[in-house]
Amino acid sequence: MSELRGKATVRPRHRHHRRRTALTVGIPLALTAAVTTTYGTGLGVFGEGAGQTASAATTAATGTATTTATAAAAPAWAADTADGFASVSALGQNGTYGGRDGRTVTVKTLADLEKYATAEEPYVIVVAAAITMNPVGKEIKVRSDKTIVGRGTSGQIVGGGFFLGTGVHNVIIRNLTIRDSYQGVWNDKDHDFDAVQMDGAHHVWIDHNDLRHMADGLIDVRKDSTNVTVSWNRFSDNNKTFGIGWTENLVTDITIHHNWFRETEQRNPSTDNAAHAHLYNNFLQDDPGTTIKSSYGNYSRGNTKMVLENSYFQGMNNPVTKDSTAAIVQRGNTFSGTSGRNESGGTAFDPRSFYGYTPDRTADVPALLTAGTGPRTTIGTAIGTATAASTRAAAATLTVAKDGSGQYTTVQAAVDAVPANNPSRVVISVKPGTYRETVKVPANKPHVTIQGAGASRKDTVIVFNNAAGTAKPGGGTYGTSGSATVAVEADDFQARNLTVSNDFDEARNQGLSGHQAVALRTAADQVLLDGIIVDGDQDTLLLDTAAKDRLGRVYVTNSYVSGNVDFVFGRATAVIDQSVITLKKRWDGTSAGYITAPSTAADRKGILINRSVVNGDVSAGSFFLGRNWHAGGDATLRPQTTVRNSTLSAAVRSTPWSDMGGFSWKNDRFAEYRNTGPGSGAASGDRPQLTDAQATGQEVADWLGTWNPTA
Repeated sequence: MSELRGKATVRPRHRHHRRRTALTVGIPLALTAAVTTTYGTGLGVFGEGAGQTASAATTAATGTATTTATAAAAPAWAADTADGFASVSALGQNGTYGGRDGRTVTVKTLADLEKYATAEEPYVIVVAAAITMNPVGKEIKVRSDKTIVGRGTSGQIVGGGFFLGTGVHNVIIRNLTIRDSYQGVWNDKDHDFDAVQMDGAHHVWIDHNDLRHMADGLIDVRKDSTNVTVSWNRFSDNNKTFGIGWTENLVTDITIHHNWFRETEQRNPSTDNAAHAHLYNNFLQDDPGTTIKSSYGNYSRGNTKMVLENSYFQGMNNPVTKDSTAAIVQRGNTFSGTSGRNESGGTAFDPRSFYGYTPDRTADVPALLTAGTGPRTTIGTAIGTATAASTRAAAATLTVAKDGSGQYTTVQAAVDAVPANNPSRVVISVKPGTYRETVKVPANKPHVTIQGAGASRKDTVIVFNNAAGTAKPGGGTYGTSGSATVAVEADDFQARNLTVSNDFDEARNQGLSGHQAVALRTAADQVLLDGIIVDGDQDTLLLDTAAKDRLGRVYVTNSYVSGNVDFVFGRATAVIDQSVITLKKRWDGTSAGYITAPSTAADRKGILINRSVVNGDVSAGSFFLGRNWHAGGDATLRPQTTVRNSTLSAAVRSTPWSDMGGFSWKNDRFAEYRNTGPGSGAASGDRPQLTDAQATGQEVADWLGTWNPTA
């Protein structure tokens, strides 16, 4: 890639408050806090090894349900159990584990979903399609001992939801998008169409869902429902979002942690007469200039006892309120640009007397949750063939340790030890340390995983400092692609829990021609980068294909990518999902750059940035989202970048796309969809936005096709 040449230049809402007097609504102040980026141990993934073990079953082409041969063949995540109050033994139930003791079924139709969800026996129900409720507003009456989970991001419930009645228990609802029962009336009192409603249920875990645009509540926990945990969900585009109570009794025990509330008006949540309500590490966001205004945030009503800690409130009106009879104990919360009531008082309880937990730092919450909430692609994805099953079962592990305690002292030595044309997965486990070397995984060594063995992705670092203009030992220079610290040319490659970096020092090498310095280059198909850091300056992450006519799909999730010039580039069909993109200043301290530089073939998908965060300590209005790279001056290319459902910092320019090499970006494929944050903007000739209909064809599944990335 070429060097950067200088700096780049209300709809009305009607509020309804139940039983008590209305709150005073303030005016939102300007947002003042930038999102903090921290390279933590995870962004809300389902835990180490959170993929699946092989299932003996495949999904029939007809879309009807298929089952595993035995409960023992269920996917690994089906054994996951809840945390928080849902994990506490009570009412004859030993924690919440859903349908793990039953068969696993895959459903794609409303009839099959209802058949298994309402059955007496336990089931793990994998939803593998968008299922439309008929009639609209239908709520399936779920029975006890069920896990209902989306396969990747394909599991959607449209126009309705689930109902858990009196005595229903041990239910997990996970990794689903539940949306769009809205009937056109904002303060709708006629349509009780919820995403999830509980009336007297207990031991329920609602985790990693996207809940939005319903006629009534996204979640209603009612009528003495208890032992409930709500975690890592995304709530948006709704009025009466999350209500708890509808009772005069003090029974409900509920944990609400790591949830993102955005563009929601009230009940965020409203908690009425809860015996114990523990809220921590939630992110409540109300951006200025949007049509949905927050009425209030966390509300402790009646005789509720609430502990509220390490949560982040941005721009919210009345962020924390309480009745005179209720209690709120606050600690460690951050309030940025909020207005109105912010209250605490009374005595509550110690959550650790019920269960253990470790809150994340409050400053990390916005980046952590905007990238980590909602459905994950790497859960609920069935491995459908016996071949895949045998491949996973045969996986071998090679260990690397600088101190000699492993089988190899360098990563490249372990790669070299992988047999040519290996038929099954080989995991290269790299112990913590800094490995200053270059690594190449050649095309004849597929099914390789390089995985850091430390507690954090920062613990294991592979780093080198070649640049395009760096002299090679045998003569000549490396060139851009040859400068990569890690180069992947083998299909079905995975990298996990580590850092890949290029620390070429531009300031000290101004006389060198060619400052492009790649940290990670992929030129293969089915590449999964999960939970990693890719760090550099110019041309950090090269996502390529093995040849112009070859498909190269890359899925980046739960990761951090940083740089300044064209630092995500290439001709691959690539998705960056639920990750953090950090903008960096140039070597001389100036702020100017481009995030993406796709060189996509006309018949391929390019780069998709989805449900991610763009931030960084750079000047406002200094970075483009991308420019069109016609590699080699090839006029037949149609470069593509789509940025959707992401949070953009003020660093993003109001005209976010740029020409390159004499080609107009307007003749190529660049668009946004439903982005938020100070760097987002309305549709214009210089800022194309997808319509809702167009956006349905630009989802993660459209990029990845038949490939479902798994652990």
